[in-house]
Amino acid sequence: MHAKQVNLFAVILGRYSNMVNAREFEVVFRHLDENGDGKVSPSELSRCLGLIAGEFLVKEAELAVESLDSDGDGLLGLEDLVRLMEAGGEEEKLHDLREAFRLYDIDNCGFIRAKDLKTMLGRLGESRSIDECEVMINKFDLNGDGVLSFEEFMVMME
Repeated sequence: MHAKQVNLFAVILGRYSNMVNAREFEVVFRHLDENGDGKVSPSELSRCLGLIAGEFLVKEAELAVESLDSDGDGLLGLEDLVRLMEAGGEEEKLHDLREAFRLYDIDNCGFIRAKDLKTMLGRLGESRSIDECEVMINKFDLNGDGVLSFEEFMVMME
């Protein structure tokens, strides 16, 4: 299965992982496991995800199950679903971080400079001097170039 297709499943199911704890994972799993056998087949996955994301071909579901099936039985167990949902949560988190980075990267140069940080903080009601913003950036500027890359921004946001 292509990484893009696995990511689609992860994003679709991962959106729900923000709302669920371990017990709720089981509820989602039982919903997918239509026949109650403790495993999710490609056809069950196809039907349920089709309801969420529109038409979802059985072949796509077969490829997803094949790539995510940890025990090789051609079916997804609860632990496979949990891994998938957690991956989707991570994908969504990364997407949200990229969106936040774009807000701070005011002139779209691919970096956050002190003046960008000052402007954005001002918009958020936090008045800071350029010097204060430079100190904040320098704290997370791992390569010492005076600006924050997306990777450095991710470290800052952890």
